[in-house]
Amino acid sequence: MSDDQELAAIRNKRMQELQGMQGQQEQQRERMQQQQQAINGLLNQVLDQQARARLNTIMVAKPEKGKQVESIIVQMATTGQIGGKLSEHDLIGLIEKVNAQTQKTTTVKFDRRRAALDDDDDDW
Repeated sequence: MSDDQELAAIRNKRMQELQGMQGQQEQQRERMQQQQQAINGLLNQVLDQQARARLNTIMVAKPEKGKQVESIIVQMATTGQIGGKLSEHDLIGLIEKVNAQTQKTTTVKFDRRRAALDDDDDDW
């Protein structure tokens, strides 16, 4: 086999690998879209129009918080904890519960060793 033939074989093998990877990525993308469609369908079933609008607003403003609330609603719906459609008021109550459970406490630590570069004995 000449160098050109070996190089062509390597190129062909690499192209096949890349095409296989693209196919896997496409399948994964399709699965993600299907999951999102299923979630949207479920949310449309369990949330009234105002609650759905509020959840969409939260998703835009704070995507991580919105995803968290969305997953809680999906979990509640699949386990049968939601009897009818949730109103905007019910959604607000759920969000308040989530906020109470996940509230972050911010602490400020002041390191006096670094801040105390000046002596108190400075002469003016």
